[in-house]
Amino acid sequence: MTVIVRDLRPDARADLEGFARVRHRALPFLLVTAESLTHDLTRMHPDAHYRPLIAVADGEVIGTAQVHLTHESPEPGQGNVNVYVDPRHTRRGAGTLLVRAAEEHLSAHGARRLFAWVLDEPGNRAFAELHGYRASRSAHFLRRDLADGALPPLAPPPPGVELRRGSDFAADPRPLFELDAETTADEPSDVDTEFSDYEAWLEETWRHPLFSPELTSVALVDGRPAAFSAARTDGGTRYGTVMTGTARAFRGRGLAKLAKNDSLHRARAAGFTEAFTGNDAGNGPMLAINEWFGYEVCATEVRYVRELG
Repeated sequence: MTVIVRDLRPDARADLEGFARVRHRALPFLLVTAESLTHDLTRMHPDAHYRPLIAVADGEVIGTAQVHLTHESPEPGQGNVNVYVDPRHTRRGAGTLLVRAAEEHLSAHGARRLFAWVLDEPGNRAFAELHGYRASRSAHFLRRDLADGALPPLAPPPPGVELRRGSDFAADPRPLFELDAETTADEPSDVDTEFSDYEAWLEETWRHPLFSPELTSVALVDGRPAAFSAARTDGGTRYGTVMTGTARAFRGRGLAKLAKNDSLHRARAAGFTEAFTGNDAGNGPMLAINEWFGYEVCATEVRYVRELG
């Protein structure tokens, strides 16, 4: 059975649905839809040289790769190779073909260091090491059932603090961009990230089809955004927080917990039954917050790194 690797076609519904299906089977804790894939493919910054790939056998998509440069990094040449194969179609060579095509693409665009997230399972780790990657940091996927079990009770904001929705900033999202940029810069990572392009952030984050301004919660201190919890939904019953953070000047006051609790309560009231999030394994404070909310680790990924000659 021949496996071929080719570009994902944004105008081919079967490609998009096949890509989303493989990602869901391999990573059921991440939100992805055909619409979100189209958006990423058509809206990502050109400096990312984004190139999603699919592996196809007998007309069925059995493997995927998201391939791009980290254009927000102040250090050039940082590439990303995230390969996932349908668990029912492993050991057919699809992963190796996807890695090879991804590496050739990134190398041609100046990548000198490649990063790949790999599920923390023996076969996946062995595959990465076989292709010359070495293990680095790890991160957890976390899940919480919203249909059963009580959330921590809502507490009134302390004096001078106000809770707002992300949608309240629709006319001018720049304050949320600035807050996102500051908190993201402090996230544990192998690669430094700097959000400096407001227009790119609008396209890739604010206007993303999965982003939910209504379920995003923002804590204001004396009218200034100080903490937030950014939400995404899949159009069904799954909800995820993709970034929760506090500006440096306001840390240690429980504002991120306040914002996230507000978002979780509103998500449950809106009918969402599953909540997902993710944390770097070394981010103790955020892991403690999520444990307090009742999240449990459902999977772990290891980040692998390869230096190109």
